[in-house]
Amino acid sequence: MHSARELAVAANSLAELEAALETFEGCPLKATAMNLVFADGNPEARVMMIGEAPGAEEDRQGLPFVGVSGRLLDRMLACIGLDRSSVYITNMLFWRPPGNRTPTAAEIASCLPFTERHIELAAPDYLVLVGGMSAKNLLARSEGILRLRGQWRPYQHSGLPRPIPALPTLHPAYLLRQPQQKRLAWRDLLSLHRALATGWDPLSKT
Repeated sequence: MHSARELAVAANSLAELEAALETFEGCPLKATAMNLVFADGNPEARVMMIGEAPGAEEDRQGLPFVGVSGRLLDRMLACIGLDRSSVYITNMLFWRPPGNRTPTAAEIASCLPFTERHIELAAPDYLVLVGGMSAKNLLARSEGILRLRGQWRPYQHSGLPRPIPALPTLHPAYLLRQPQQKRLAWRDLLSLHRALATGWDPLSKT
């Protein structure tokens, strides 16, 4: 059986990567999920958003962020003039953990090579890391999302020609539980909007 990294690196397009995931048997979550949840939105978009894991509605539809959290995300994006035609959306995990439990380190590790290749193939101008799991694993940080959010950091990987500016932000599911924190997410969205509208380089010192 080919390893996750071998399968991911061999994919030369998003369609090939999705097909590789369909054949991948190295993540036990696949056995309990209804559907592979690969991506939604525009793969040519300048912004790629990476969440944590599919929920029940996502598992049923095979699309990320289509439940209650997804509807909130859509409203948040609309506030800065974006929608699913102007962003590309995926998750760290491609299958739903049973009962929406916290994924294990092994489950995250089994999907990580595919997420890294996903970013390489989509080649966005900006990454938005939605929630602590994606922020910590992709940026190799140990801090919680409330510490990480709002600060642009370089996402670097050997398959990329240059670092991609990555902005961690709060997950809509968290905002539904803690609506007073929406003001923090709004600040993050304004920072993304500034980058998109002005060409500002978030990784520069100015």
